[in-house]
Amino acid sequence: MTPHPHRDRKADPLNRTILIVDDDEGTATLLRDLLRKRGFDAGAVSSGQQCLDWLRSRPCDVVVTDVQMPGMSGVELCATLRERHPDLLSIIVTGQNGVETAIAAIRAGAFDYLTKPMKIEAVEIAVSRALEHIALKREVKRLRAAVRRDTIDGIAGDSPAIRKMIEMIQRVAGSDANVLITGESGTGKELVARALHQLSSRRDRPFVAVNCAAMPASLLESELFGHVRGAFTDAKHDRRGLFVSAEGGTILLDEIGEMPVEMQVKLLRVLQERTIRPVGGDQEVAFDVRVLTSTNRDLEAEVRATRFREDLFYRINVVQVAVPALRDRAGDVLSLAQHFINEIAARIHKPVRGISTGAARLFVGYDWPGNVRELENCVERAVALCRLDELTTDDLPLRMQEHARSTVIPIGDSPDGFVPMKEMQNRYIGHALRTVGGNKTRAARALGMDRRSLYRWLEDQGRLAAAAAGPVADGAQVQGDAP
Repeated sequence: MTPHPHRDRKADPLNRTILIVDDDEGTATLLRDLLRKRGFDAGAVSSGQQCLDWLRSRPCDVVVTDVQMPGMSGVELCATLRERHPDLLSIIVTGQNGVETAIAAIRAGAFDYLTKPMKIEAVEIAVSRALEHIALKREVKRLRAAVRRDTIDGIAGDSPAIRKMIEMIQRVAGSDANVLITGESGTGKELVARALHQLSSRRDRPFVAVNCAAMPASLLESELFGHVRGAFTDAKHDRRGLFVSAEGGTILLDEIGEMPVEMQVKLLRVLQERTIRPVGGDQEVAFDVRVLTSTNRDLEAEVRATRFREDLFYRINVVQVAVPALRDRAGDVLSLAQHFINEIAARIHKPVRGISTGAARLFVGYDWPGNVRELENCVERAVALCRLDELTTDDLPLRMQEHARSTVIPIGDSPDGFVPMKEMQNRYIGHALRTVGGNKTRAARALGMDRRSLYRWLEDQGRLAAAAAGPVADGAQVQGDAP
């Protein structure tokens, strides 16, 4: 079998090799040549034993085998392949009246079946589905073994957005500069704060987090700065505040955008002077604490609206770490899911190891409006319900299953509900790019496109957007490698 001349094997985790097994050499040769023209590496042999001999020394992803052959039948070959080559998928070919035989073959390990007379388009679709299944299965397997590689305190992922964030954390962790952590709710801002603390020289001292949105200004002042006995009605004892409790360590002022304006004035003075005065006290107390803040609001917009003090904004925003939304790091969804499975299964002593390929499709196809917090909640629920050693589609919330069904193209008797083919192509390519985190090479591979064709499509979309919008504003770009 000759490698396809235009395929870069190093760039492709699948060999995309197809082996045809049919005692009719003319049929086998014709099918092999047609598959080669469609970009697959294809070979042909005339018996089950020749197939097994072939596989001893050559790579193969999918075997397409006839049922009726001298010696070993196609059903027997499928059973043998499942035992000896569990990572390989087989497709059985049977006559129109051989559905029962096909079902027997599937029970014996076949992935799919085709009926004669075969159309090359049907063969290509079946083979592509098998290759997609193999790729997803291998990715899930890889994640089980390597999910903790290159992570920082539970921050898992390898998308460009998350790698950029991790690099920023590593660069700023050793400094005592004030850091503002921004991001939507549920993205993991406190995890970033804890990572900054753990990577700093203060790691052996306290890390204290306080939710600024959960308390009114008077109570928040007492919590942060402490109070003396008699400062107010219920102040029966002196109490040191959280700044003092965090001495030598790190304090996180979470959701600082919710802090009342009158409290912002007092916090600004504390950050400028590096001293605090307990409520009702008359003595200044110096402190040595690194201050981190986080918010899900656009603080610059809040400053313009006079809801947040500009001088405080510049004081806390010495360095900013932006935590990407999960929709901007879609390629990390399975890594994160596997990370949570490992943690949750170990905590509740349940032997769940990973994710089935069907469930993995739902994970990567869902929008995750609640970001990482929603993903973790979903995995915890699924692990609790799981009855096997891996999560299945039945373990996942109904909203995920319904979302998957809602993305299927409806086909009915009326042409009114049909979507133009060009629009469907644009949607499909755009979804593929989002799923792989914007990486063009991976998207082209998943779509079976030439990479240059994908770049031409992106250029066309850019021209259309520019023509529709006029002058182009700053916006997100698809991330990936250069052509």
